[in-house]
Amino acid sequence: MITYEFLQQYWWFLVSLLAGLLVFLLFVQGANSMIFTVAQNEDERQLMVNSTGRKWELTFTTLVTFGGAFFASFPLFYSTSFGGAYWVWMLILITFVFQAVSYEFQNKVGNVLGKNAFRVFLVINGLLGPLLIGTAVGTFFTGSQFIVDKGAVSDTLMPVISRWCSDWRGLEAVANIFNVSFGLMVMFLSITLGLLYMINNIANQNLHIRLARYLRSMFASFLVLFIFVVYKLLTMYGFAVDADGYIFIEGYKYLHNFLDMPIVLALFLVGALLVVTGVVLSLVIPFYKRGIWFAGPGTVSVVVSIFLVAGYNNTAYYPSVTDLQSSLTIANNSSSEFTLKTMAVVSLIIPLVVAYIAYFWRKMDKKSLTTEELNNSEKY
Repeated sequence: MITYEFLQQYWWFLVSLLAGLLVFLLFVQGANSMIFTVAQNEDERQLMVNSTGRKWELTFTTLVTFGGAFFASFPLFYSTSFGGAYWVWMLILITFVFQAVSYEFQNKVGNVLGKNAFRVFLVINGLLGPLLIGTAVGTFFTGSQFIVDKGAVSDTLMPVISRWCSDWRGLEAVANIFNVSFGLMVMFLSITLGLLYMINNIANQNLHIRLARYLRSMFASFLVLFIFVVYKLLTMYGFAVDADGYIFIEGYKYLHNFLDMPIVLALFLVGALLVVTGVVLSLVIPFYKRGIWFAGPGTVSVVVSIFLVAGYNNTAYYPSVTDLQSSLTIANNSSSEFTLKTMAVVSLIIPLVVAYIAYFWRKMDKKSLTTEELNNSEKY
């Protein structure tokens, strides 16, 4: 028989999987951030924009789905974070609006700003989008300033369950070195994935050489930040939950989570190895193009394992540094059993949707993008 606890665990896994897919799809943002850095002429810039223009909707849709899944399964997190730290989420949304508008209007007749003005918007989205998303996720481990009072729902004048306790409305997260490092790590990872994707997707020898050259420095930056973040994560205090739901500080909590969940640890290590393998093959083998197919699944695997460590094994995944007992856990803020069970039935179609996306992805990318094809195709 399916229990309420199983459904809560199941939906945290689905949210973690969506997070992993989202970070992988941020290769669109990473590639766009390099438009003016890698390309040396208009044809190369147009190749890069058209390459990511085939996939940008997938990233945006996954971001919306990720937020929707959180809202449906863990509504108190949604109302607390999205309602309290709204400056962070609004900035993320604005940068993605920049992206959508840029693809739509940069080649429109009557564009008085010019193509490059909209491409600057793509660069802004490419840098700030992953940076802000990563910084926000960093607070899953360092905590945020909020108070939860479920009894307030009966207050007819102000039935507000959660209250944010900082006037910075989420921007205070940048004052924590771990959060910023986490954000920079995600940003450099997205750039690394973007370079790997364009190496795979664009058939242009000169551009390939430059993409590989930048891949080396971007991956090195990511690797330094990754090692720092993992070290801090394994040695920092965490937020544990006892059998009665009481939340307390525990030393080396996330290290304990990895050791207590060997499957999650294996998922993390295999994923990290796949990312390194994809990059190394692309750098060592001349004109190797398939690195993204190692680094992509590796990214999903690592992100899923990090989210599982944040929420599984009796851990508060959204800690409150203002009131420890207001911290959110999988158990104390999920939707009702009926809601989770109903949504679980709907979630069974997810493999079909993923298969559909994979099929048409393969159809679109079956042939690499060339300058000749560019002149005969839709320009983004």
